[in-house]
Amino acid sequence: MTPCTSCAYPGHTQFASPDLVGAIVSGRFDRAQDPAWRESGATTVEDYARWCGHLCGATCLRMALGPAAPSLFDLRDGALKFGAYTVDAGGEIHGMIYAPAAAYLQAVHGVEARVHRELTPDGIGELLDAGRLVIASVHYAIRRPHEPSPGRGGHLVLITARTPDGTGFHFHNPSGTDRATRTADLPVERFEEYFAGRGMSLNPRA
Repeated sequence: MTPCTSCAYPGHTQFASPDLVGAIVSGRFDRAQDPAWRESGATTVEDYARWCGHLCGATCLRMALGPAAPSLFDLRDGALKFGAYTVDAGGEIHGMIYAPAAAYLQAVHGVEARVHRELTPDGIGELLDAGRLVIASVHYAIRRPHEPSPGRGGHLVLITARTPDGTGFHFHNPSGTDRATRTADLPVERFEEYFAGRGMSLNPRA
């Protein structure tokens, strides 16, 4: 995996302190101790700690909306109102759910989005060639591409472009543990090993 040097979209992490992502996702650091939690837009550290691990999708929306995007937790709140995130009777958080997320983008941010329940790598390439951004479901272990993929899906990344030679994708990973895995290039064949074959696409803001 190599850093993406030509991406036009800001890179953000779902955790407020990018330098702590590796320690947080490995369990070596308590997310409730994140010193930058207020920068997420959360009103309390408890709310931040409960939700930040579930907000890869909202982070992708924030990156896709560009530098003028609302804070991560403002996006969480908006998505909640549209049902793009839900909390069940047991307190379990579910989402991001594509169809209500697309409705939220259109109604609140004026951004057209489409749900792709079946999507191939070739389909991703066609969407990128048409000028769209793609939020794709991948396994979170995509941040460790030197290791065999343990599965597909469960995490979301924002794909912004093909690589210059056309053999890979540029993407932003909300849970990347360093600069090279937060904004990166990966060959299509390797990306496919993590990809669950679904996602959503949107027209970027002009």
